Amino acid sequence: MAKGMREIKRQIKSTQNMKQITKAMEMVAASKLRRAQEAAQAARPYSEKIQEVVSSIAAGTKGIKNPILLARDIKKTGYLVITTDRGLAGGFNANLLRTMIQTIRSKHKSQDEYTIFVVGRKGRDFLKKRHFPVMGEVTGLSDSPTFADIKVLASQAVQNYVDGNYDELYLVYNKFNNAISQEPVMNRILPLDVTGGKAVANYEYEPSAEEVLDVLLPKYAETLIYSALLESKAGEFGARMNAMGNATRNATEFINRLTIVYNRARQASITQEITEIVAGANAQS
Repeated sequence: MAKGMREIKRQIKSTQNMKQITKAMEMVAASKLRRAQEAAQAARPYSEKIQEVVSSIAAGTKGIKNPILLARDIKKTGYLVITTDRGLAGGFNANLLRTMIQTIRSKHKSQDEYTIFVVGRKGRDFLKKRHFPVMGEVTGLSDSPTFADIKVLASQAVQNYVDGNYDELYLVYNKFNNAISQEPVMNRILPLDVTGGKAVANYEYEPSAEEVLDVLLPKYAETLIYSALLESKAGEFGARMNAMGNATRNATEFINRLTIVYNRARQASITQEITEIVAGANAQS
């Protein structure tokens, strides 16, 4: 019985230590979530303005032949998936990768029909382990990524579309709804759809509107990728905060159950000792 009680006390102590860690990680994730939300909001004005300018130019210019705007027959598809470098975020990565794999298997018959760019160590390891065609990767991003961190991969993804290596590009990431909700989404970003735009300002272009558009369109596509990365970061911290919060609550419940078991075992041990003392006294009398 004493050995069993020592084991229970050891379990309680171990769980209490784990609870302290998960609680600290929950608080850190909550702090990083706030900063990630602020970063995503700060990037929106630039994204909205460049979208406005691109739509305005496209609406006021006829005969545009930029490949980023022109749809073509789909023979090969590119995917850019944004995952995390670290785990402990619940189903954040698993749900996203499952969504993408299901789409790929239903849409493509062979690996010759698609290629993948991946952000994050979790996604890279998952895809390479299963021998998916990974064309480019970025890992080791900071908790507050800058555009420079993603620019090389974003430019590579856009340029490969322009060069005709694939005929459409999908952005696969977790859309940040709120701190407790992240939704896996797949958005087609290439070819860009600027239909329905209208000239909202009287811009003057030098040397020409189409040449300005040739410069802005790749930047706009890269901006969409960066905005998705910021949303994914916010979602990551939200998912980790919830996962660590659930782990803390589960640890608390487990400690309570173990404490009850320990108290019962201790009570049984005391009762047994009293019984033995009484029995010994009766035997001597």
